[in-house]
Amino acid sequence: MGHDDHGYWRIVVEDKLREGEVEGDYFEEFNYLQNFDKGDENPDLDALFKKMDDEYWEPGEDEYLKDPNVFAEELYNSIFGSDRGLIRQKEDGVEDECLDDIPDAQTRYEAWKACQKDKNDGKLPPIDIIDDGSDPDHLTFVDDPVWRKRVLEKKPPLKYWEYLIKGRKAWERKYSPGIPHQGRVRVYFHTPEGPLERVPAWATYVLPDPDKSRMSAIFWDPPIEELHVWRNASPVVSRSLRIYECHVGISGKEPKIASFNEFTSKILPYIKKAGYNAVQLIGIQEHADYSSVGYKVTNMFAVSSRFGTPEDFKRLVDNAHGLGLLVIMDVVQSHAASDEMNGLAKFDGANDCYFHRGKRGHHKGWHTRMFKYGEYEVIRFLLSNLKWWVEEYHVDGFQFHSVTSMLYTHNGFAEFHEGLDDYCNQYVDRDALLYLILANEMLHQLKPEIITIAEDVTLYPGLCEPIDQGGLGFDYYVSISPSVMWLELIENVADDSWSMNQIAETLSLSCSQHKGKGLVYAENHGQSIAGGKSLAEVLFNYNHHNEYSSSGPSSIRRGLSLLKMIRLITLSLGGSAYLNFMGNEFGHPEYVEFPKSRNQYSLEHAVRRWDLLDSGQHSQLAAFDMDLMSLEEENSILKCPPATIMLTDDTSKVIVYKRGNLLYAFNFNPRKSFDKFSIQLNETGEYKILLDSDELAYGGLGRRSSEAKSILTMPARSKGSLHNLVLAMPSQSAQVYKLSRIWDPFESL
Repeated sequence: MGHDDHGYWRIVVEDKLREGEVEGDYFEEFNYLQNFDKGDENPDLDALFKKMDDEYWEPGEDEYLKDPNVFAEELYNSIFGSDRGLIRQKEDGVEDECLDDIPDAQTRYEAWKACQKDKNDGKLPPIDIIDDGSDPDHLTFVDDPVWRKRVLEKKPPLKYWEYLIKGRKAWERKYSPGIPHQGRVRVYFHTPEGPLERVPAWATYVLPDPDKSRMSAIFWDPPIEELHVWRNASPVVSRSLRIYECHVGISGKEPKIASFNEFTSKILPYIKKAGYNAVQLIGIQEHADYSSVGYKVTNMFAVSSRFGTPEDFKRLVDNAHGLGLLVIMDVVQSHAASDEMNGLAKFDGANDCYFHRGKRGHHKGWHTRMFKYGEYEVIRFLLSNLKWWVEEYHVDGFQFHSVTSMLYTHNGFAEFHEGLDDYCNQYVDRDALLYLILANEMLHQLKPEIITIAEDVTLYPGLCEPIDQGGLGFDYYVSISPSVMWLELIENVADDSWSMNQIAETLSLSCSQHKGKGLVYAENHGQSIAGGKSLAEVLFNYNHHNEYSSSGPSSIRRGLSLLKMIRLITLSLGGSAYLNFMGNEFGHPEYVEFPKSRNQYSLEHAVRRWDLLDSGQHSQLAAFDMDLMSLEEENSILKCPPATIMLTDDTSKVIVYKRGNLLYAFNFNPRKSFDKFSIQLNETGEYKILLDSDELAYGGLGRRSSEAKSILTMPARSKGSLHNLVLAMPSQSAQVYKLSRIWDPFESL
């Protein structure tokens, strides 16, 4: 046991010699990462050293290695001469040795050169020293270029020590491990209140005990053949992020908890095919309560054992990288489970080991524990946690869950109506603010291309500003306002009463805030999992008996039309990165419900209906979403500057805008189509249609099928005036155009 500089007590559990084995000598070393190494061949050390000398030294260069006394004698003779001219004097019965006068250095050096020339068949030493006598501290060295070239081209000598290292199999024959692979570990505390047992705070793999009564840390040290070998480097960060959000456990179509391996083999290839370039995983950190979706974390450093082993998760990340997918992890450091048996709560018996005391130590809505971000050890623990996921599992980024609950002592349960005063009052947790700055600084130094995303509904000022400019340093922030708006409109507002100005302003604001670093989505996991409904569930009027209801104002065609338009306008107008929760791209109609007591712990609704991809409107929605992702990939829509709104008309229900070199036209009118809708443009030329939500392949009516694929602007009457582009805009449809050719009609006049 030892006490380190950080105040930690560390216990070293040493491996034990097996019966009949003896400790090795000083040079004995084992390579624990290879079954066999060069030392297992038990090489002859004398032969090894001879081979090293023979390969490195030229003939004659190793003369001093054979007898080190020769070197000392030669050095003495070169300084004092071989005829030492000793004179013995007897004084008081003691014989002393005296030397003749020692020649000056130049004389001795010239004599040494002559001696070397005689010994080497007339060849002078390869280096000469010239002293012109002007400066005793300045000597000029001249070397033989042939000798220099030979020396510089020499390879390093044989690394003999590599031939002394033995592999893991030799270690296993000699020692038995102090803690074997998959050995169970718990921490035992002696406290004034009595003994306590806890799961180690830094546990990297946790499993329930055989009797299911409690959890234990698992010492994870698998045999080499079971260790994952990384094959793929992280992909280069794309110009824009198209994120596919997933929960591994509900990613299967069967009513069971899906595994990392199933996700790797079945879901990752689908994500790549669907056109996304990043996968965001929720619920990866270990959580004892599966119904919490992974947001009540008990073990910060451990992958959820429900889904597989640490090696399984590494394999998932590695395969994702091989497909060109970035892996972003939804990390929970804003709060932790109040589970005292398996988590960090009252870890050492006290109520303030990692968390605040009293009311401040408890989240006001989730009954979880709130970290003390001002404590050195808590900061060290949380920063180490982020570094662990980057270095051990090669993740490419983090979405910081519920930054709002970190930033404010009221956890975000307050009205924000005082402007900047809301962000500068006594309710702001300055320790949490500084921790987030430290976390971003550390992560971007550790891995400059890493991606950090803040989930903050209050839009804290400076959230995505650089740290050296006073900001918090996040790369993106999550903009929830579009998803809130869409659900409100669909559930509570008639189609012909939708406000085009509201839609355009809400989405434009998401794109312009925080330097346009908004991550937008039409819907994420929250609407499907947190007791809500997906947009498809509302639009398709899908009931909980897994049937489409024929009653109500909704229709399949209306649902298809609006889902396509909502996704297109959210991506193209709303932000700089786009996210979709798994299954929503094809209109997953069922709600998600994790196993709880109220449903008798059923997994029936903790699944994804992948079978719907082969049926009707769901396959058509998937086809549209795939082409939308291709459109973004080819035109880098999300990296373009914010859009220029050209028209928002609440009467006609039309929105038209430009972003980059693309023109977007939306007709939200549920009944009225426009055969000739005129748009005024500054440019004149030819516009080519790239995407039409009304195509038959996407479940539309194909009402533009007879229209030309390219449209010419109408020439202006006078130079400098605006030009007209006349569009056909079917009801509840959207089109995307690209200016393919530009010309000035007045040039020929």
